[in-house]
Parts: sequence; C-alpha cells; structure tokens
Amino acid sequence: MGQFFKFMFASMVGFIFALVLIVLLGIGMISLMASSFSDEKEVTINKNSVLELRLNYMIPERSSGNPFEKIELPSFESGKTIGLNDILKNIKKAAEDEDIRGIFINTGICPNSYATIEEIRNELVKFKKSKKFVIAYSELMDEHGYYLASVADKIYINPSGELLLNGFSNDVAYIKGMLDKLGLNPELIRHGKYKAAGEFLIADKMSDENRAQISAYMGSLYNHFIDNIAFARKKPAAEVHEVVEKLLIQNPEDAVTHKMTDGSRYFDEVETEMKTRLGVEEKDKIAFVSMAKYKNVSEKHISTSSNKVAVVYCVGDIVSGKGENNSIGSDKFAETIRKIRKDSTYKALVLRINSPGGSALASDVIWREVVLTKKVKPVVVSMGSVAASGGYFIAAPADMIIAEPNTITGSIGVFGLLMNAQKLLNDKLGIKIETVKFGEFADLGRPDRPLNEAERKVIQKAIDKVYVDFVQRVADGRHMTTEQVDSIAQGRVWSAKDAKNIGLIDAFGGLDDAIAYAVKKAGLDTYRTVSLPEIREPFEEFLKSLGEDAKAYFVKNELGDQYELYRNIQSAIKYQGIQARMPFDVEVQ
Repeated sequence: MGQFFKFMFASMVGFIFALVLIVLLGIGMISLMASSFSDEKEVTINKNSVLELRLNYMIPERSSGNPFEKIELPSFESGKTIGLNDILKNIKKAAEDEDIRGIFINTGICPNSYATIEEIRNELVKFKKSKKFVIAYSELMDEHGYYLASVADKIYINPSGELLLNGFSNDVAYIKGMLDKLGLNPELIRHGKYKAAGEFLIADKMSDENRAQISAYMGSLYNHFIDNIAFARKKPAAEVHEVVEKLLIQNPEDAVTHKMTDGSRYFDEVETEMKTRLGVEEKDKIAFVSMAKYKNVSEKHISTSSNKVAVVYCVGDIVSGKGENNSIGSDKFAETIRKIRKDSTYKALVLRINSPGGSALASDVIWREVVLTKKVKPVVVSMGSVAASGGYFIAAPADMIIAEPNTITGSIGVFGLLMNAQKLLNDKLGIKIETVKFGEFADLGRPDRPLNEAERKVIQKAIDKVYVDFVQRVADGRHMTTEQVDSIAQGRVWSAKDAKNIGLIDAFGGLDDAIAYAVKKAGLDTYRTVSLPEIREPFEEFLKSLGEDAKAYFVKNELGDQYELYRNIQSAIKYQGIQARMPFDVEVQ
C-alpha cells in the first residue's frame, strides 16, 4: 500500500508540474504574441530622435514574419532581430525624416560578413549627405564592427574597452582524424583542381591549391578593407596597413594616437556630445529609436504602381524539393520564378542570392526557370555574402550580375561524396550486411564497403558531365568560350573584386543597384517591388522554429561537449551525392 501511495504521489507531482509548465508556457506565448504584434503597429517618432543601429547579431537577408523569432529555450526570452532589407530601408528613410537627427552605431562584436557590412556601410555614406550626424561607440569593437564604424563622423571607444585590429584569418577544421576514430571513410570524387569541397574529410592538412585560393581571395578582401578605412579616416593606406600588421593598437589610447578613433569616452560622455548636436539640455533624455521600431514608421513615398519588380531571396543551401525558409528548394523556387515569368504585371526579376550552393540537380532545375524568364523580361542578380558554386550556377544566365567587392563567388566545380562506414558497422557496432543482387551496380553506394574501380569510374563520369554542363551554362550566360570559363573555374573561389576582372560579375553594388538596373532595362517610369517567396504565416513559423530550437536545445543538453562533434558528422552526411557547393564555409575573422 505504501508503494501505491508513493507512485500515486509521484504521478500527481508530475501531473501538477506539467500543468504548471503548460500554463506558464501559454502565458509566455500570449504575452510575447501581444508585445510582438504591438511592435508591428504603425508608430510615430518624436522630434529630435536618434536612430540606433546595433549589429551584434547575425543579420538575415530579410526580416522574418515570425513574432517569436529568437526565443531562447528554456527561458523563452525573446531577442527579435531585423533583416538587412529593413536596415537599409530604415537608413534611407531616416535620411528624409525630419524627426531623425542622426544615427548612433553601437557595434559591439559584429558577427556579420564583410559583404553584409559593406551594403550597410554604403547606405550610411549616402545618409551622411543629408548633413545629419553619424556617431559610433563601443566597449569592445572588432574589425567587422570597425569597418562599419569607420564611416562615422566620430568613433569612440570606452576608456577600459578594446579595439581589435589584428588582421584577417580563416580557419578550416580538418576532421579526417575524427572520422577515422569513428570508423567512417569518405569516398570523395571531384572535378576541378581547386575543388576543396570535402578536403576536410579526407586530409589532415590544407592542400597547396586550397591555400593558394584562400590566400588570394582573403588578400583581396584585406586590401579592400585597408583601402576603404584609409579613405574614410583620411589616412594613407600604408599607415593603416602598418597599424594592423604590427598590432599598434593595444589599448584605447593607442587608437586615438594613431587617429583610428576620435577619443576614448564613456557612454554618458558620448550622450553629452549627441545632446549638444541635438540642441537639448543635459538633463533631457535622448529619444533613441530602435531599428525594429523604426521599421513600422510609415514611408512618405509608397508606390502603388501596377508595374511590379520581383525580388526573389535565394538564401541558404540549394536542395531538391520544397526546402525550408533557410534553404533554396528547387520545387519551391522554380515554381516562384515560373509564376513571375507568366505574370504580365511583373516587369523584371531580381534574384538576391546568398548561397554556397548545394545539389547540382536542384541548381539545374532553378537555372532552367531563370533562362526561360530571361527570354521574356529582364533578370538581374544581386549577390550577398556568398554566391558560389550552385549559387553561381543559378546566377550565370542573368542580364547583369552585381556584387559587393567582398562578396565570395565562383567555385565552379563539382564533387561527389559517399560515406563508407565499413569499420563502424563491422568492427565497432558488430553489424554485417549480406546482399543478394541482380545487376553489377545494383548495390552501388552500399555503406558497408568501399567503392570498387568500376563504380568509381561510373561516378567520376557523372561528375565530369555535370562539370562540363556547369561550364557550358556559365559560358552561355557570360558570353565566354568554354575554354575561358574552364581556365577560371576548376572549383576556384574568388572575391567579387577579382571576379569582376575575369568576367564573372559585371558591377559592384548592392540590392538597390540591382533593382535600379532591372527597372532601367525594363523601361519603367513607376514600379513597386514585391519580395518573394512569401514568408510563412507567423504562427506557423513560430511552431516550426520552436520545434527546431527545442530539438537543438535538447540535443545540446544531452551531448554536452560532444555537440560540436555531432554537428561535424551531420555536416559530412549532408554533403553526400553530387554537389555544386562551396569547398568550405567562409568566415573571415
């Protein structure tokens, strides 16, 4: 009987705990929904306001429709972010808004790519023509944040803070040793001497070809970084180069001495300067306006034109099927582009591509729709941080390709990957697979044995064909010979600055420049842009993201320090099949 009451009591406690958790979750969801949706209402801005720009998060290409975005589990705290599209729109809007007197940049540690920062930086340069002030301040500032802040009228660092200007580096993790320990042996077949995709799976160090291409595009990015900072700070490039190369800035005073900042100040002192510029008294509070709030301030000039320019955001890995919000599903995007082609109200198509590539087949499906659309209306490509391999495949047919100088592109090459798990299955797990087959290649790709020579030749032939097709697609789109394309292809990755010199892109600029060219080519006097594909309904998006976040949270909680190992294995598995993909994830530090 004692056991019965013990179990009954335990069950009751569990039930009550679950009930309380559900109630708290419900209250949290309702309060978050209320506050989030209230943010979407049109707002008005006080006079003498200052628009605040924070870049201490990964900026997506466009703002999400999910009101519960960035909810942290298990606390359910919300950290709503705003996309690059709305940041640029806000800066442009603020230049004409009489109530906005300036912009305050609070950079912090900025985890964004230089191409993303470049686009925001260029918009700030345009904003300064309004004669309104731009002031940058941070306690800790890295190269990424400083690159943006360098266009400000004044740059200040906290007296106890840090400005890190120590150059560029790019780490590539080689996991062959880990796979050996797990009993996994990758079977990698590729075309292109620079196609380093998968190299990190089969080697324990960087190849000479890979090191050469990384050095080339990083050198291009680095020189662009130095030159633009020198121009903004009115200093010789050689001087800035020396400051960075020799790590001459080791404290805030050094930054002032070398004229890389305008002073070391505390936040209240920066506020005092802004109050002086605003013409308000010291006791008054500055009316800071967040980017998220300013997004809901109505624009003065909203076009109602029947002429539409479609802006299709192609973001993430290219995959077959519908895909997700963070991937480019061939079915979904082919259908989207097809509808734009057949709809006469759409006068032009702009593809905003931020993708390292992915499935060669999926890329080809989307490419076909781009080619057909180009026959009936202008198609222009705007490249984001990266538009390489499959991302370049779908860009190649466009009438015009526009990118920032520090965009990563090219990587015209193909590879195939199969994972041989013979040692894992046989030696570590004690699993042995027996097969009965009809046909020599019926069991091609079995996970419990290596490829034989005949199978390897079959796969190599398929990969070579995809490469030849890829080169031909680029040659047709860029009006080059296949020999010319092959000489700059071979899987090599390029900075857009170098890519322009070899004919892979046409001009430097951002999304606005791409839209402007599309409008001009279409001969439009009036137009309005439509962003596609449509983002899922807010509640549907919430349920989806909550499920993904919950999965990640519990996997992290269960695996602890081994979570990164799990992610590496997942990354290796997703590369299986024939891929037109970047050789590695580029993260310049």
